[in-house]
Amino acid sequence: MYTNARSMGNKQEELEAMVQQQRYDVVAITETWWDDSHSWSTALDGYRLFRRDRKGKRGGGVALYIKKAFDTISIETNEDGVECLWVRIKGKANKADILLGVCYRPPNQEEEVDNLFYKQLENVSGSSALAFVGDFNLPDIC
Repeated sequence: MYTNARSMGNKQEELEAMVQQQRYDVVAITETWWDDSHSWSTALDGYRLFRRDRKGKRGGGVALYIKKAFDTISIETNEDGVECLWVRIKGKANKADILLGVCYRPPNQEEEVDNLFYKQLENVSGSSALAFVGDFNLPDIC
């Protein structure tokens, strides 16, 4: 499941109900608007939470909830200002790993940060199985 929440502040209960009903394996969210004060209200039973909050200003942020049954590894990236989160789900038996990514690109993002994002995408996209979602706010994108 993917959604742009535009603030999870008052939507956490709705998200929990939807996830319990639909039993999604992965939930990707952009524009969480979380910061350090939201750690108490972000857990979903049966899911591991990965999040990247926007630093230094209000809004933004991305998160992935992945069922605890999956063996997951967070992929660290160092590009400041790029609101992307990457997690690898380890494949079982002879199955390939799956790389999951969720990104939020603000409408007024500088070209310099776009170039950092392209570099990050190039670095992580060597995986044969890549699932990538987000809100890219690019003109003429379908």
